Amino acid sequence: MATRRKDVSKGITIYDIAREAGVSGSTVSRVLAGTVGVSEEKKIRVMRVVEKYNFRPNALARGLANSRSHIIGIITADICNPYYGELFIHCEKAAARAGYVLLLFNSEKRESDSFFLEKLQEQKVDGIIQIGGMVDDLVTDMAYAERVNQVMTTVPVVVAGKVEGTDCRMVRIDQAMTMDLIMEHLLSLGHERIALVGGRMDVLSTYVKLMRYKQILRENGIAFDPSLVSEDGGYNKESGYRLMNRMLDKGILPTAVIAINEPAAAGALQSIQEHGYKVPEDISLVSYDNTYIAEFLTPHLTSIDYDYETFGKKLVDTMVAVIEGRDVELLQTVTPRLVIRDSSGPCRRS
Repeated sequence: MATRRKDVSKGITIYDIAREAGVSGSTVSRVLAGTVGVSEEKKIRVMRVVEKYNFRPNALARGLANSRSHIIGIITADICNPYYGELFIHCEKAAARAGYVLLLFNSEKRESDSFFLEKLQEQKVDGIIQIGGMVDDLVTDMAYAERVNQVMTTVPVVVAGKVEGTDCRMVRIDQAMTMDLIMEHLLSLGHERIALVGGRMDVLSTYVKLMRYKQILRENGIAFDPSLVSEDGGYNKESGYRLMNRMLDKGILPTAVIAINEPAAAGALQSIQEHGYKVPEDISLVSYDNTYIAEFLTPHLTSIDYDYETFGKKLVDTMVAVIEGRDVELLQTVTPRLVIRDSSGPCRRS
């Protein structure tokens, strides 16, 4: 008498199947749905694991695999920040060209990220892009990584950062290169006392910038001065103002300041001017993001530009490629450039 195979699929997810088969969650979904775009070799690997566990996908997973909403969910950290607003606009344009619309969730608090992931999954979007928030962490929160993995059993995720322990695709700015461009510019102008103002060291992009800053100083025979760096900063005007005040009130006078973004640069500029110094005659000021703020301030800011059109297109194109089951690189980078304006000039000689 034939014995029935024991059902061991309880608790097994598409992600578990994907991990054992060495493929992505979306590939497993396509194999189970019988859709095109999966190689025969990958199909065989997936079906071996499926048979091993007698796996049966739930209704939600089948539904998402067999139909598309042509909606991509997007989670941003703070849409009021010009950086996120500018990037979202270009993501929206790229999505429209690809035949998709974006569903925006504005996550101002880190604890909202998991909630919004869940809500977008419930909305049966075709994919989720996350910019900022917990994907910016220097060290990935493992509970959040597990939440992303759970979501990816039915919905692919692309991030403008990283989530360790997942197979979500990443599109990131080449942060080391941003510091290369700024430091090359300031060093060529004769600056050596260069301050770095704003940002937190638990944020990946800020940490990479600081490490590269130190390395460039070392390569140029310039001693690192910890009094010129703030490791307890933020990303708003108040933070730039507070940190610049603290430095200048202590009599610490750099010849150039690198602000972590343009809101922080606005605060630093206010502090410098209130202390009776001129930009760039006394202190040069350089920033990141190159949004409208750069030309709104006086003097106009020298700033790092991220080519938002290319950045947004890469995020959306990567998302669409994953949705359609095409192979795509795990990590892609965006090449920055330095836009030189009035706020940086030759080093002041005493």
